[in-house]
Formats: sequence, structure tokens, C-alpha cells
Amino acid sequence: MTLKNSEQLSEFADEGILITGGGSGIGASLVEAFAEHGAKVAFIDINEAAGRKLAETLSLRTRHPVSFVHADLRDQSQLERAVADAAGATGGIKVLINNAAWDDRHDIDTVTSDYWDQNHAVNLKPVFFVTQAALPHLRQARGASIINFSSISYLLNMGELPAYTAAKAGIVGLTKSLAGRLGREDIRVNAVLPGMIVTERQKQLWLTDDSISQTVARQCLKRALTAEDLVGPCLFLASSASAAMTAQTIIIDGGLL
Repeated sequence: MTLKNSEQLSEFADEGILITGGGSGIGASLVEAFAEHGAKVAFIDINEAAGRKLAETLSLRTRHPVSFVHADLRDQSQLERAVADAAGATGGIKVLINNAAWDDRHDIDTVTSDYWDQNHAVNLKPVFFVTQAALPHLRQARGASIINFSSISYLLNMGELPAYTAAKAGIVGLTKSLAGRLGREDIRVNAVLPGMIVTERQKQLWLTDDSISQTVARQCLKRALTAEDLVGPCLFLASSASAAMTAQTIIIDGGLL
């Protein structure tokens, strides 16, 4: 049985889904998957050209038009407007996926206070404030689900991105706190921790054939993971199949050793 069969996840049909950072990479794969399951999908991204192109392309073949909202989530007023516009476009929000991130490499000796704040303004702060802004809509849905994207990077002693890994560790703590608060309102909150996901951006900026091969050699599954490998876990966490799951983390890393 595969989660890619739309008949098995027809519960998403006509439901409102909001995804941050949906213009490329993992986010774009999630936008496409939920839209193809008949959901009313809106996504927020800072890259206007990529966002508009994706929305236009997908809308040609999906049950509902895919809505792109351009915003810089570092700006609180833009964030609040974007969530409101997304909810208006989808008629409500039942599933929120906090995916937006910035995994810029940085060294301890060069990090400034301003850089640290900017890094967390992308990687940690919006997870809370997008959730806060979406809450009125999530509260109106039955069995709403929030999925936060963390990372296994903070578990691996990776020394070249301390601000990022601090934020990703913080997301796990935030996930558990939000789950504790929102469970009484039948809103579930879980986190996904991807391993090395090979996207075009990663290949352009950080990954080489050698580094990919070295990581794959450490995985139980001997293949490179792609953005599509995050689709199934997110469909599961968004669906009633995980109705009793909250405050949990799921690691998707191919069994990295």
C-alpha cells in the first residue's frame, strides 16, 4: 500500500493546507503532493519568481488552484498578512507545515550578533509566529495537524552551522511545548527531522558527488534521499492515520549510522 494513491488519502480533498517555504526543494514537493490529493493548498515563500511559477504550473492540473503568497517571514507584519491571505485563499487551515529554513554555513569565529538574530529569524521565530497566526483557523478545523521541520544536524555535532543547529534543536522543544498546550483543543503537533536530502540547492551550494557518496555509505539505505522522501511522512502526520500521535519526532535519514 502506498501513500501516493490519492484514494487512500481522500480526507485531504477540499481541506486547507498551508506550507511555508513551499517554492522549492522539500516544500515544493509537499505543495505538489497535497495539491494532487485534492487539497486547497497555499504556500508562502520569499522567492516570488519561483513561487509564482510553481503555483501556475500545478494549478493547471490540480482540483483547486494552488495559491502562492509572497512574504519575508522575518517581518512580523508580512508574516501575519501572509497567513491571513493564505487562509482566505484556502477557506481555512487544517494542516500547517512549518518548512521554511535557511541552512547557510557559518563559522563560530565569524558569527556576529546580527547574523545570529537573522538566522533565528528565519529558522526558529516563524515556526512559533506562523503557528500563532494560524491558530484561529486551526481551531475551527476538526483534528488539525501542525508539522514542524527540524533536522538531524543538531544530533551530529556538525560544527559548520551552530546557529542553524541551535534553531533546529529549539524546534523540537517548541514542538513538544505546543503539543502540550494545543492537545486539549484537538490540535496535534509533531516534528520531522530529515537527514541529507539531495536537492538542487544543496548540490549547487554544499553537496558534491563525494560528500553524497560518503553519507550514503553511512546510511542503512544505500541511496541518496530526495525531497519526495519527505512526502509520505508528512501525509501520514497530516492524516487521521496518525490521529493519536502528538509531541513526537520522526527521523527520515535512511538509517544514518
